[in-house]
Amino acid sequence: MNLLLDTHTFLWFAGREQSANLPQATKDLLEDENNTVFLSLASVWELTIKVSIGKIKLEEPVKTLVEFHVLNNGIRLLPISLEHIDWVETMPFHHKDPFDRMLASQGCVEDIAIVSLDAALDRYGAKRIWLE
Repeated sequence: MNLLLDTHTFLWFAGREQSANLPQATKDLLEDENNTVFLSLASVWELTIKVSIGKIKLEEPVKTLVEFHVLNNGIRLLPISLEHIDWVETMPFHHKDPFDRMLASQGCVEDIAIVSLDAALDRYGAKRIWLE
């Protein structure tokens, strides 16, 4: 199964920021070698913005954190395509967060389940998974 990490899910999976909030069943899903786990470049962009304005504090630069998990946990980076951008343009405006809107678009366009606690993504018709 293909899985797209929401930004908060990536941080919790990476052991940063309230990792206790990541249920064991969800963690097991992400660690299952039969699944392919993606991290959107939109999430990487969101993290760099939040770090730069002081909303999130990390022990290492975002680039270092992402590279570590790409290399050691097999996470694949999902680029932002023109098709993803086009989908955002036509989406209803259920959610004001531009990064979440992009993740919903990528989930829909690529037919990837988004691993997220955020039920607002459901309103876009994106598949969302969160196991307790």
